[in-house]
Amino acid sequence: MAATRASNDRPPGAGGVKRGRQQQEAAATGSRVTVVLGAQWGDEGKGKVVDLLATDADIISRCQGGNNAGHTVVVDGKEYDFHLLPSGIINTKAVSFIGNGVVVHLPGLFEEAEKNEKKGLRDWEKRLIISDRAHLVFDFHQAVDGLQEVQRQAQEGKNIGTTRKGIGPAYSSKAARTGLRICDLLADFDEFSARFKNLAHQHQSMFPSLEIDVDGQLKKLKGFAERIRPMVRDGVHFMYEALHGPPKKILVEGANAALLDIDFGTYPFVTSSNCTVGGVCTGLGIPPQNVGDVYGVVKAYTTRVGIGAFPTEQINEIGDLLQNRGHEWGVTTGRKRRCGWLDLMILRYAHMVNGFTALALTKLDILDALDEIKVGISYKLNGKRIPYFPAESAGVVQQSPRRIHVRAEVATIWKGVHVPGPLPDPEETKWGDWSLSPQGRGPGLGVPATQPLPATEQGLRGLATPCVSPANQEILQKVEVEYETLPGWKADTTGARKWEDLPPQAQNYVRFVENHVGVAGGCPVPCARPPAPPRVPSLNNLSLSVKWVGVGKSRDSIIQLF
Repeated sequence: MAATRASNDRPPGAGGVKRGRQQQEAAATGSRVTVVLGAQWGDEGKGKVVDLLATDADIISRCQGGNNAGHTVVVDGKEYDFHLLPSGIINTKAVSFIGNGVVVHLPGLFEEAEKNEKKGLRDWEKRLIISDRAHLVFDFHQAVDGLQEVQRQAQEGKNIGTTRKGIGPAYSSKAARTGLRICDLLADFDEFSARFKNLAHQHQSMFPSLEIDVDGQLKKLKGFAERIRPMVRDGVHFMYEALHGPPKKILVEGANAALLDIDFGTYPFVTSSNCTVGGVCTGLGIPPQNVGDVYGVVKAYTTRVGIGAFPTEQINEIGDLLQNRGHEWGVTTGRKRRCGWLDLMILRYAHMVNGFTALALTKLDILDALDEIKVGISYKLNGKRIPYFPAESAGVVQQSPRRIHVRAEVATIWKGVHVPGPLPDPEETKWGDWSLSPQGRGPGLGVPATQPLPATEQGLRGLATPCVSPANQEILQKVEVEYETLPGWKADTTGARKWEDLPPQAQNYVRFVENHVGVAGGCPVPCARPPAPPRVPSLNNLSLSVKWVGVGKSRDSIIQLF
């Protein structure tokens, strides 16, 4: 009787309440976007991975950057070069979307389309949608970009090495709230003209030598307005409908790369947008729960265009071999790329910021000619292996760590690290104020501050972190790289289409990258710091696998492992 009564006490259908709620939550969340991001300094081969995934995608989108990006896709022996258009525009069954986070140079957009039309691109304007909130890049932005580089060279003896496409000045106008958007161009043209003239005069006041044909540019812009009008949509509404309507496969094509991110890159030698995963949400107008798989693209070696620290760079015959075999010339600028060994410190750092689901390891075939291959696995400074870097190079004192319990987790706290300014009251300090959640993505800290620290600890100065790339350029230029030397395979891999087709040494190289890129426990070699506490999930859930291996330029020159 008791058993019967207990059974009857349960409300009808109670067993399915949780499942029903989960289904409702999934329906409310909608579809998830798949993201492809660069994990180094760009030029990793993102376009090829996007092209692979775009074959069955419904929407392919760009969320940041401008025509400073350069992606090459090879189809049927033809090379298509894309800068502003999403690489997936080749897919005639998919819609391509330029989000609000992108800055658009209209003359460059149509010039790019016309060049690719000559190679076989058809009806692209029928498949392209542009967010009405995307900001415009004007010709004088590009002129200012060049003038700023000249100024930097004259004043500091070095420049940033921008593409001179006007991207930085356009984002500066956006941040200063003087920029003009697509929606402004398509609204009252008299009002647009007045604001355009004011913006032009502002730049001329800063750069007296700047010449701007205001009337001529306005005439061209009016013509472009009518050409793009059919392509423009409310971007937020478009993405919301795409996510919450009939299920769709939505692909996001990141431009530039993690080490060029305005916040997390090797500042100041970076681009002017967030090209890490946080830029997906802000650049498309979608919430974080709609971000699904995040694939990182990494070259089997490392390249960089322009100046800035490059710890594994090889200014020798190895660098020349990589440059020549890899045809390492910038798609956008035509500049020669600097080349060096694969740097796992950089890759590990990019993984920490982006939380990659898996990796695409590209251009493995470029290493075919080498007898031995080196991989950078850690950094040393002044002869000592370093676990992490602060943002400033001076005033750092590392003392014995102390551990305090926060929630059910253990955090290692360093005492004695100099931080300018007064310390916050520990009783009022929130978890989210000073710790990075494993779920946290994007600029800033990970989660809302919701729970006070249960312990009062005067003198707490910061969390010990696993090995990351230093924020300070001067330090990064001084580090000594520790390498692991692996045997080469001295065999042609360009015909490989299955994992078994790769030589054993090439397979070992791929597995070595997998085994050493996760930041669980920090460095792959012992560091001068205590081991990470085993119960901190943010340090133990970052293992990573290689899903694709690229072995050539063509669309089918890729091996999928799972």
